[in-house]
Amino acid sequence: MRRGFIALRDRLRAFPDERLETEDFARAAEHFNTCRARGIQGSNTAFLICAVAERRGVPILTTDADFTRYAMVLPIALHTTKGTSRL
Repeated sequence: MRRGFIALRDRLRAFPDERLETEDFARAAEHFNTCRARGIQGSNTAFLICAVAERRGVPILTTDADFTRYAMVLPIALHTTKGTSRL
C-alpha cells in the first residue's frame, strides 16, 4: 500500500498546487449547507474540492460516489473515465 501511495504522490508532483482563496472556504461552507438541507452528507475536504473546482471551472476527477450526489445539487461537473464531463 505504501508503494502505491509513493508512486501516486510522485506522479501528482508534476501538477502545480492550487492556491486556496478565502472565498473557497466560504463557498465550501455554503455547499455543506446546501447538501445538508437536502439530506446529503459530506466532508469539509470534499466541499472544499467542490468549491475550488467550481471557481476554476474544471471538472472533478474522482471514483468517490459521494461526488455524484453532490453534483445533483451543486454547480460542479464530474469528469468521467470516458473523457466526457457530466453534471
